[in-house]
Amino acid sequence: MKKRFVKRFALFIAVAITISIYGCKTTKKGGTPDGDKPYLIMLSLDGFRWDYPLRFNTPVLDSLASAGVFAELKPCFPSKTFPNHYSIATGLYPDHHGIVLNNFYAPLLHRNYSITDRNSVRDGVFYGGEPLWVTAQKQHLNNAVLFWVGSEADIRGIAPQRRYNYNQSLPFESRIDSITTWLNLPPKIRPHLILWYYHEPDHTGHIDGPYGTKTKETVEQLDKWLGTFFNKMRKLPDFDKFNFIITSDHGMGEISSNKALLLDKLIDTSDIEIINGGNPVFNLKVKAGRVEKVYGQLKKCRHISVWKHNGLPPRLHYGTNPRTLDLTVVADTTWSLYLNEKDMRNEKGTHGYDNNWRAMHAIFYAAGPAFKKGYRHHVFENINIYPLVTHILNLKPAKTDGNFNTVKEMLK
Repeated sequence: MKKRFVKRFALFIAVAITISIYGCKTTKKGGTPDGDKPYLIMLSLDGFRWDYPLRFNTPVLDSLASAGVFAELKPCFPSKTFPNHYSIATGLYPDHHGIVLNNFYAPLLHRNYSITDRNSVRDGVFYGGEPLWVTAQKQHLNNAVLFWVGSEADIRGIAPQRRYNYNQSLPFESRIDSITTWLNLPPKIRPHLILWYYHEPDHTGHIDGPYGTKTKETVEQLDKWLGTFFNKMRKLPDFDKFNFIITSDHGMGEISSNKALLLDKLIDTSDIEIINGGNPVFNLKVKAGRVEKVYGQLKKCRHISVWKHNGLPPRLHYGTNPRTLDLTVVADTTWSLYLNEKDMRNEKGTHGYDNNWRAMHAIFYAAGPAFKKGYRHHVFENINIYPLVTHILNLKPAKTDGNFNTVKEMLK
């Protein structure tokens, strides 16, 4: 126990010293020391709930908050992985960029999209908006992407300058090495914008729930890997020019098997042509002439909400895209909604709920020459990350749903 404490304390001190370097130099707009191009390196930790650092031992993230900015991040609805990662990248709500769920039917294309279908994932025709790497590429800023949603496709005919096709088995340490290698490239070809991704703690959170022992262990291991990452960054010659963002797509809610509903018990599924989604949110395409019948049946059910196309509350910014089909159904918080009994999973956590539920909220940490030090920012929507990044990198942004004024106070 004593050795473990000493080791963690040493790591805490090392990272605190590492990050405390920020703010020592006079910077210009966008964190540009001496007129050089700024850097922005953004990591997403999938399913990292906003309050995990309050519950678990995360000395590196704690140091990052002291050295920079911390905020609670509100995801878009539905609070699922692919819609929100692409919203972070584009600054658009899912209704506007088109990745409306992890799997969906695109009526105008007469095609299906699914995260398990690599051909669809790599087809740029499904992706609207302009992700950060396309903005950078169009304005001749070197960029690289490791596993971010949308980066495997050529969007608007443009690919990231450097990218990897998704490989979940690639060790987290190897991903750190990839980022280090990129930042060791000669200045003329070195990326100044990097987006990268870890699939944890989402994977463990589903199995063990947000309060489980294994989730705690995973979160604390991720924090150690962040310590490794920052220590490697510190050894690079341009470290004092690097701006870092550590964020996530959504949080994780606790669920139990005794609070589960089955869609095929609530309605006659023979009335449905297409069912997209998964616990706890679905989009339904209903057979002609039967929308009112199905809507009426679902409206009577307890522990769910159902809306017709174009009928969702404006605050959700959802349900106008043709890909959301005729009806959107979502379970109440802490409840589960599965297609049928075969679809049920032995899981203790999930996400996708109303984004007003705080358990769905994610983390946002940022540090570097562009950011204030020890600043706690108010809760903000993840669509505002795009204008923040483009401002720091001195890029002309595409039109988005985000608003730079929402986040400008976190900058020096």
